[in-house]
Amino acid sequence: MTHSTRMTAIALAVALVGAASVSAHAQDFPTKPIRFIVPFPPGGGNDVIGRVVGQKLSERWGQQVIVDNRPGANGIIGLQLLMQSPPDGYTIAVGAAGPLAVNPGLYEKLPYNSLRDFTAITNAANFPLLLVVHPSVNARNVRELIALAKAEPSKLNCAFPGVGNSAHLAAELFNSMAGVKIVTVAYKGTGPTITDVLAGQVQMTFSSIPSVLPHVQAGKLRALAIGNLQRISALPDVPTIAESGVPGYEAYSWVGVVGPANMPKAVTAKISHEIVDILRVKQVGDSLTQQGAIPVGDSPEHFAAYIKAEIAKWGAVIRKANIKAE
Repeated sequence: MTHSTRMTAIALAVALVGAASVSAHAQDFPTKPIRFIVPFPPGGGNDVIGRVVGQKLSERWGQQVIVDNRPGANGIIGLQLLMQSPPDGYTIAVGAAGPLAVNPGLYEKLPYNSLRDFTAITNAANFPLLLVVHPSVNARNVRELIALAKAEPSKLNCAFPGVGNSAHLAAELFNSMAGVKIVTVAYKGTGPTITDVLAGQVQMTFSSIPSVLPHVQAGKLRALAIGNLQRISALPDVPTIAESGVPGYEAYSWVGVVGPANMPKAVTAKISHEIVDILRVKQVGDSLTQQGAIPVGDSPEHFAAYIKAEIAKWGAVIRKANIKAE
């Protein structure tokens, strides 16, 4: 055996031992409690995903999954904490559209790089945004709304709870793709936003379904269309924006699970597989549907590609509308 052949054989043996070690680690994983960082306050859609998934993982693995709420700075604080954690699978986090896909376009400087500093595990759920208007608006569908907006430029106002949030970007995407100029108006939170739309102070908003559905059912708001690409079972008679005159329009918030960069692939795959399996459970799916979510559950590779595409999509919207972080 030549020297080079011998060295190649040794390198291959070392690689095989390393692979076997990682595989064994994945089989044993987890052997201790897992920390599940939620970069948002308790109670919202992100927190719901974290707690539902965390509880089910704990039941399946027989290890405690500790939900750790670390809100602040549009999710930056929680994700920075994740980035600094060991990449062994024992610290994971809720990774949502805002912190991962919107912040890179919104902030000139971020303490993390969404593509480089995290391991994508799975996209857990999408939260479609519902386009609703006050009943006084003379539009029964999206085509009529577009016609109204073109006939009276800058006359319609669209409220949203905070600069750069999903509703704001959905409105700016609508402006761009429909070729209209609806004035966007920032509020401090969902409550004041909905209150002023109900009062007719502003004509419309894009909102998560649970926040506006009771008002739609009571006839106090009119649902025109949904930002999902397909109609949803909870609102079968509400068309999509894409089928209502704005082809290709898609806007919703999403909530996934990520880990620190450089997690072992076998451990990442094991966590991903378990979460995807949990999302397929009817009880879990029904619970998320009641929160206005659509369970997803994709592979780490698909989720990583999706995050990259979302960064590009929303970055373009932010630049075109010249949105700046507050």
